[in-house]
Amino acid sequence: MELTGTDLARREKLDQVSHRLLEYFGEPDWHEPLPAVDELICTILSQNTNDVNRDKAFRALKARYLSWKEVRDADPAELQYVIRIAGLAQQKGPNIQSALEAIGEKSERFDLDWLKELSVEEARHWLVNLKGVGPKTAAIVMLFSLGIPAFPVDTHIFRVSGRIGLRPSKLSVEKTHEYLEAIGNPADFGHLHLNLISLGRQFCQARKPKCSDCPVLSLCDYPDKQF
Repeated sequence: MELTGTDLARREKLDQVSHRLLEYFGEPDWHEPLPAVDELICTILSQNTNDVNRDKAFRALKARYLSWKEVRDADPAELQYVIRIAGLAQQKGPNIQSALEAIGEKSERFDLDWLKELSVEEARHWLVNLKGVGPKTAAIVMLFSLGIPAFPVDTHIFRVSGRIGLRPSKLSVEKTHEYLEAIGNPADFGHLHLNLISLGRQFCQARKPKCSDCPVLSLCDYPDKQF
């Protein structure tokens, strides 16, 4: 996208926010890097549940089946039982098997390394066309497992980026992924994604933001600051 003067100003602010959050939170830890298919399935399991139950479901899945091919070909009811602790198993089970069916058609090894040969938009387009995979899930897989410069946006980041003034106020969640990618530094995407989530959880909360303690208060455009 062609950046306007306003976009360039937001880029400068995003760089300042990124630097200040690094100073405050430090370099965040991402969980042990997973192969892309593992990350994809783990992220599908994480939808509408907490990290503890996601991890329990993922471990149960890996313990029950020896390969992703076995998961693809598993009895659907059995698979749903195995992952039940993650919730919504009747949706997540079919979505996982559908994704693995599509992956198996592209790679006999059931991997996603071939996505690295595509453009960012082509890789994103292929992933979001999998049932149950949205822009956030696609971006997580691209960024953390494949090294493709994508910026995942969750509810915290969407809220925080709007309040601080890092994006146009009326931009949709889906478009925010692309916008932050366009104005951001790809080298910062990993730590910035995680630190913005921490900011949203610890300070910039939905109902009662702790503005007086916020490490980026002086950079924030939010008109309804609470002190």
